[in-house]
Amino acid sequence: MELNSDSLNFLSLNPTIAKLLISLNSSIFHRFTINILLLLLANSVSANNVTLNFRDMEIKSFIDIISKETGKTFVIDPRVKGKITVVSSKPMDDKQIYDVFLSILSVHGFTAIPSGSVIKVIPDNLAKSQNSPVLPIDKAPITGNSLITQIVEIKHVSAAQLIPLLRPLIRQQGHLVAYPANNTLVIYDNANNVNRLLKIIRRIDQPTDDDIEVLVLEHATATELVRIINNLEHQNDKTKTTNIVADNRTNSVLISGDKTTRLRLRTLLTHLDTPVQETGNTKVIYLRYAQAKDLVGILKGVSSSTKKDKSATEPSETNIQADENTNSLIITATPKELQNIQNVIRKLDIRRAQVLVEAVIAEVSSDMVRELGVQWWLYGNEGTSPIGSTNFDNAGTKIADLASASYQGSNNIPNVGVGSSLGIGKFNSTGLLTFGLLLQALNSDTNSNVLSTPSLLTLDNQEAEIVVGQNVPFVTGQYSNTGATVGNPFQTIQREDIGIKLKVKPQINEGNAVKLDIEQEVSSISPSSSASDIVTNKRNIKTTVIVEDGNMIVLGGLIDEELQQTTKKVPWLGDLPIIGGLFRSESAKKVKRNLMVFLRPTIVRDADSENSISSNKYSYMRIKQLEQRLKQSTLTNIEQVPVLPDLNDFMTILPGEIDPMKIEPQLYR
Repeated sequence: MELNSDSLNFLSLNPTIAKLLISLNSSIFHRFTINILLLLLANSVSANNVTLNFRDMEIKSFIDIISKETGKTFVIDPRVKGKITVVSSKPMDDKQIYDVFLSILSVHGFTAIPSGSVIKVIPDNLAKSQNSPVLPIDKAPITGNSLITQIVEIKHVSAAQLIPLLRPLIRQQGHLVAYPANNTLVIYDNANNVNRLLKIIRRIDQPTDDDIEVLVLEHATATELVRIINNLEHQNDKTKTTNIVADNRTNSVLISGDKTTRLRLRTLLTHLDTPVQETGNTKVIYLRYAQAKDLVGILKGVSSSTKKDKSATEPSETNIQADENTNSLIITATPKELQNIQNVIRKLDIRRAQVLVEAVIAEVSSDMVRELGVQWWLYGNEGTSPIGSTNFDNAGTKIADLASASYQGSNNIPNVGVGSSLGIGKFNSTGLLTFGLLLQALNSDTNSNVLSTPSLLTLDNQEAEIVVGQNVPFVTGQYSNTGATVGNPFQTIQREDIGIKLKVKPQINEGNAVKLDIEQEVSSISPSSSASDIVTNKRNIKTTVIVEDGNMIVLGGLIDEELQQTTKKVPWLGDLPIIGGLFRSESAKKVKRNLMVFLRPTIVRDADSENSISSNKYSYMRIKQLEQRLKQSTLTNIEQVPVLPDLNDFMTILPGEIDPMKIEPQLYR
């Protein structure tokens, strides 16, 4: 008998019937009878269930059979290859056949992804990027081996905490991720495994009876009891989930955990919160930052105010003493009052922030002086009768003073002043100046450029001052011998500081603003020689400002330009051209000043900030010293130039252990 393809497909589904037909094919029955039997059996199979039994069948042939039985259209990836074996003893309908088909694909590392009217058969590792069904939160899960994406809402626990627990239960090709924003899980796997994970999640995602209780203590200290309880709980159960925290402000204890644990801890705390038998208690408290002597007055004031609230029958003797040697407080008081005093000390004995104040004083000034004058003196008849003279004082000493001093024979000839002076004259036999001509000229330029950057580090709300300069003596009076008078000559001198002074008191406000009480002074000795004594320049600013941390502010400044011109002359004659200069004396002075003072405060709250600022300043000075060493002439021994040691070496060397001057020359030759 010759079987067609339809018969072969049918026979492949029914091996028992196939054997029967083969035996009939070799018997004496007619072919027509066999065809009638095949037709009847085919109709019977299509109307009833089918039993699948295959051994080492090509998977593509199997997909072809499933397509004919289920009526579905499959698109097969070229990478889908292999042989399958199916053993079944019971007949199945179309739905059951398709479920078996999905299971067989899953076993061999393939999957079926619906895509419109067709079903794509692809390897598992490519399925994540395909269009698998997405089930929303309120959608009941489906069953089977088809790949789905399920969104699960977690209500009572954290979704992220479930990831380590569920990830080992996901297939290698599956995917599991938590979305903390709405506390949901996204699961990608086959439907059966997703259903299994949903059952596990429902059992874990259960409400707990955890709550928080607040227990206010009356006699004991909250911090001390919490320390005792935590030590006890840690020894008994290192995996405990109960939390116990102290609130120092209200002297209360916060307990969180399950109901049984909270009841046990509340009972234990209530038992420990009992009054002591003694009426008094003495305690020594060592301070870390505050000064003990400064806190005594404050604590006595706090203690006296609390006594007014107590009854007259309750003993309330309180004694507070300070030991400056150990910077500690010795307090004798009742336990309740001692606890109140300790709370005050705890809030006052804190690390105070510091403020680094950096100032910049920049000044550029220029002084120019121009003087030109001519004076003459003329006597007639050998000096017995005067004829005329010009006498001006804006360009130096007057010629009349010189003539009078020479006539009297005085040894104290007046100072002719600075600049260039040219004199021509004639004296008679009596010493009288009969003819004289004095020409004086001066051209003076003084330029100065001053840049100062003082800095000062101080505690919050603590006044500090830095002075860098000289102590200069100023003559305030003198007495000397005159003539034949016998006396004791002397001079009185007053010393004053000349240089840079910075006095500041910072106060850190809420946030990063700093209030600064500032007194800034810059004084110097002027190089100008137009005065008879020392001339000092002084710049002083006293103000109060508020500056943000790290910002720079200008404290004050001056831009000044002054011009003084003086002309003294003989009327009419001084205006004549050429010869008018003999009857005229001129002087001009121009002063220009540009001064600005800037300031920048920086709040230093911790040790890291202190180290950073100090290291930067240290490195800056060391670099400047190294640059100066390189500029030294060959006449100077380079080893004699002092240089700061490297900061890392300096921090590790004990005082007196190694001389930095002995190692620096070898490092920086």
